[in-house]
Amino acid sequence: MKANELKKGMVILVDGRNIIIKGMQVQSPSSRSGSTLYKTRGQDVVSRQKFERSFKGDEVVTLVELERREVQMLFRDSDGCTFMDTETYDQYTVSEEAISEELPYLFDGIEGLRALIADSVVLGIELPGTVALEITECAPGMKAASASARNKPATLSTGLVVQVPEYLTPGEVIKVNTDTGEFISRA
Repeated sequence: MKANELKKGMVILVDGRNIIIKGMQVQSPSSRSGSTLYKTRGQDVVSRQKFERSFKGDEVVTLVELERREVQMLFRDSDGCTFMDTETYDQYTVSEEAISEELPYLFDGIEGLRALIADSVVLGIELPGTVALEITECAPGMKAASASARNKPATLSTGLVVQVPEYLTPGEVIKVNTDTGEFISRA
C-alpha cells in the first residue's frame, strides 16, 4: 500500500515495529519538482514510544491486518480502561497511556467504540466520528450573541476543553468532532 492511502487508526510495520497511526498531516511541495510529504504521528504498539515520520506519497508501506470489534466501556481504574466485546463478552483492559488521545472523549454509555485487535492484543480504541458531551463550565451565555460571534472556552463533562460560541451555557449538550476536538453543534 502507498503512503498517500494512510489514515488515522491504521497500523503499519516500520523497521520491525507495529505503529498505530494517531494523526496525519499532508505537506504539499513548495516547488514543482518537490513531492508531497505525508507526516505521520503515531505510537509503537508494544513499547508505547512516540513515532513521527514523513513518507513520500508513492512510498510503499506495509499494513498490519487488524480486526475491529464493537466494544463497550465498562469502567476506568488505576490499571486503565476496561472494555467488553459486545458479541463475545471478552474483556480487555487498555492502559490510559495507550489511549491518552481518546480519554477526553470516553464516558459511561458511549456508543460506537471499536477495539483495534491484532494477534489477540488490543492495540487501541477507535472513537465514533462525533460524541455528545455536556458543558460543565464556561462563561455565562450572552443573549445578544449571534451564531457567528466570538468563541469562548468551555469545559465538558470529561474534562475536555473546546471553543464554543458565546451563546452556549453550562448544562447544554454539544456535539464534538473526535478527530479535531472542535465544536460542531448542539446535540
